[in-house]
Amino acid sequence: MNQGQQNFLNFILERTQEDKVEEARTLLAENFRKQAEGTFTQADIAQFAPKIISLLKPEKVDEVQAIMKQFSQNMNR
Repeated sequence: MNQGQQNFLNFILERTQEDKVEEARTLLAENFRKQAEGTFTQADIAQFAPKIISLLKPEKVDEVQAIMKQFSQNMNR
């Protein structure tokens, strides 16, 4: 895991419901694996977003959605 991924992991986990942290960690690990393999796609982002949002603390959803939108736009460049 690179530093950017570690930072993103920490960012998400700090905003995840306490009883959903392990589920979020597993989901993120799968996405990081795909990134490392070079197989991470826009479709993966589209599938990831609703899953991770369902694990977040309700008051943190808007903040995380904004970051994910920025990340998605950066992938298109």
